[in-house]
Amino acid sequence: MKPRIDGTKFGSITIDGSDIEHDVLIRLSGEIKKRKKKLSKAVFGTSHTISLDEAEHIFEKGAERLIIGSGHDGNVTLSKEASEYFKKEEVRVDLSPTPEAIHHWNKAKGSTIGLFHVTC
Repeated sequence: MKPRIDGTKFGSITIDGSDIEHDVLIRLSGEIKKRKKKLSKAVFGTSHTISLDEAEHIFEKGAERLIIGSGHDGNVTLSKEASEYFKKEEVRVDLSPTPEAIHHWNKAKGSTIGLFHVTC
């Protein structure tokens, strides 16, 4: 079952009533995992650009859509390699600032993965 995101404020996200103070990855199963930012930071020196390694970690077979909350100021982007990887896997990527992305997540139908950055 897909968890409902109740809201976000700078530095946290509230999912099904629980406050989480780190970036999250929501799997197809609804499981909430801590984002593995180090996969991108190792390549780019920042977690604001999603690397191919992190994209491969995010992807799940059967996923049709990925909703990315790019932070409150919209600082997270996909690297060219990550973008091409999701295209190859036929996953539609919707990237928008985290407060807006939450609305997309709560309305989403079908096989959807979520990645939400909770700060900048």
